[in-house]
Amino acid sequence: MSNNSRVSVGIEDKLPITQLIPLGFQHIFAMFGATILVPMLTGLSPSVALFTSGAGTLLFVFITKGKVPAYLGSSFAFIVPIVTVANEWGISYALGGAVVVGLVYALIAFLVSLIGSDWIDRLLPPVVIGSVIIVIGLGLAGTAVEMAGLKPGDLGSVSLANPDVRVSLFTLAVTIIGTIFFKGFFGVIPILIGIIAGYLFAITQGIVDFEIVKQASWFALPDFMAPSFSWGAILSMVPVAFVTIAEHLGDVAVISRVVGKDFFRDPGLHRTLLGDGLATSLAGLVGGPPNTTYGENVGVLAISRVYSVYVIITAAVLAICLSIFGKFGALVRTLPNPVMGGISMVLFGIIASSGLRTLVESGIDFSQKRNLVIASVILVLGIGGSQLNFGPIELSSMALATIAGIILNLIIPQSKVQ
Repeated sequence: MSNNSRVSVGIEDKLPITQLIPLGFQHIFAMFGATILVPMLTGLSPSVALFTSGAGTLLFVFITKGKVPAYLGSSFAFIVPIVTVANEWGISYALGGAVVVGLVYALIAFLVSLIGSDWIDRLLPPVVIGSVIIVIGLGLAGTAVEMAGLKPGDLGSVSLANPDVRVSLFTLAVTIIGTIFFKGFFGVIPILIGIIAGYLFAITQGIVDFEIVKQASWFALPDFMAPSFSWGAILSMVPVAFVTIAEHLGDVAVISRVVGKDFFRDPGLHRTLLGDGLATSLAGLVGGPPNTTYGENVGVLAISRVYSVYVIITAAVLAICLSIFGKFGALVRTLPNPVMGGISMVLFGIIASSGLRTLVESGIDFSQKRNLVIASVILVLGIGGSQLNFGPIELSSMALATIAGIILNLIIPQSKVQ
C-alpha cells in the first residue's frame, strides 16, 4: 500500500497472502537489528530471541483478543541486569529473573484491572523514569566503546590502522546518517541498515569468519535453555520491570493515537500488560531475553497505515521460521564485535537521550532540591557500579538505583522544593 494512501487498513481486516508476507517482512526488518543485538550483547542466542519474539507476539495477540497490532522484541532495558546477573550467578539465573519479571507484569495487570493505573504515575513520576532510562542507556557505554575498538588495552592499536576501528567508525557513520537523513520506512530501520553496511564493510576488511556458517545445518532448532532461580538474581532484575511497565503505558498510548482506537479501554491496559508480561515469562522459560513493544514497529504502522493484526501475526510466524533456519542463525553469529560496537554507541546514546527528553518534556524543575536529589542518587548508583547486600540478597547497579529512586520519591515530601 502506498504511504500516501488516505485509506487505512483496519485492525480486523484480512489481506491476501501476497500482501501479508511483504508487510510482515517490513515488521521483521523494523525489529530485527535491535532484537538480535540484545542477545549478542548478553550472551544469549539470537535464534532463540527471534523465536521468543515471534512466539511472544502471538501470545500477546491472543491475550489482547487480536485488538492491538503491536509487535514484541528484545528489551534493551534489561541488558545491564542480564549482564550483571550472568557475571554473578550465570546466564540461566538471568532467565529465571526474566520469568519472574513477567509474573510481576501479570500482578501489576491484575492491580490495574481492579484500581486503574493512576498509582503507577505516582509511584514512578517522570523524574524517576527519566533518570533510570539515562542509566539504562549509559550503563553499557564502556562496553560499546570497547567493542568498537576505541578503548586502549589488549585490543591493539586505537587508530585507523586497526581494521576493528575502521569497521566500528564506518558502522557508526552509516547509522548516524540513517538516523538523521533517512525518511519513510528506511527512517524506521537505521539500526538494521547500519548492521548490514557495517557487516559488508567488515567482510572487505577480512574480520568475518564464515566457518560456522559452512558447518551449520540448513534447519535446526534454536539453542533453547532452561532458567534457574535465585533470590539475588531475581531482585537484580525485577526493579527494572517497574520502569518498563511505565514505558509500556507510553507505548500503548502511542499505538492508540496511531491507530485511532483507545486500547486503554478496549481490550484494556490490564490485557496489554498481561500479554507483555507473559511473553517475557515465556522468553525466560526457553532462553530468550525479556520482551517489550517496539517503537520501530509502531513507526511501520504509521508509515504503511496498515493496522491489520493479521500482518502482525504473519510477522511473528516469519520470525519463528527464521529462528529454525540454521544457516541464518549461524550467519548472525558471525557479526563481528566492531559492528555491534558502532551500532551500540548510537543506540545506547539514543536511549540515554530519550531519558533526558523525558525529563525535559515533563518540565522537571531541577531548581527544586527534591528533583535534584532523586535524579542525582539514581544516576550515581546506576552508573557508578554500586552494590548493597541484605543478607543473602544482593542489589546492584540499576536495580539498586531504581529502588532508591522509588523510595526517595515516596519519602521526600513534595513541599520540600527549595
